[in-house]
Amino acid sequence: MTSKINALTGSGGVAIEGDASGIVEIQSAGSTIATVSSTGLAMASGKTLTGDAISKGKILQVLQATKTDTFTTSSTTFVDIPDLTVTITPSSASSKVLVFYQLQSGASTHSAIKAVKTIGGTTTDVLVGDADGNRTIANQKIYTNGWGPNSAVVQILDSPNTTSAVTYKVQCGNPYSASYVTYINRSQNTANFSYDVRSSSTITVMEVGA
Repeated sequence: MTSKINALTGSGGVAIEGDASGIVEIQSAGSTIATVSSTGLAMASGKTLTGDAISKGKILQVLQATKTDTFTTSSTTFVDIPDLTVTITPSSASSKVLVFYQLQSGASTHSAIKAVKTIGGTTTDVLVGDADGNRTIANQKIYTNGWGPNSAVVQILDSPNTTSAVTYKVQCGNPYSASYVTYINRSQNTANFSYDVRSSSTITVMEVGA
């Protein structure tokens, strides 16, 4: 036997039955939803524990994309870095998405990087600086003189406010001049020596219950 707390349908209210077993069944219309005992809370078969009290502040899912080969561009507009794209579908519109990317990059002179997100075909920047004259709006600037690659690490807590698929990408470009070049996972230097390296870059997204 067990003690029972039964939420009745209609105007019946709550029925409580007690015993000395030390076990309590939580019911709805006579159907057991969960059992509480000295070992904790156990959900009945087919029942789940949901709500803000369960998910708030917890990591609900983690996705990652990795790029291990190299990429080079002299585009004066921002372009997607191949492979550094990941799509996440939040389980709740109130969830936050923690976006973390680490980019191994080099540049001939001046380059920039940023993250963007796409929801339902609309693409927007993610946490870039404010507009200010002719200055490029981005997450970070890349500036090197041939050696590298250098590590750019960016963390962004985004609020997509949707349960639709959200695609996050990392982009790079050379807005000042087409004569400038951005190098991903390599340096500008092309020397085939052990002091030069080939590296990898990643983008990771995590849904955080809120």
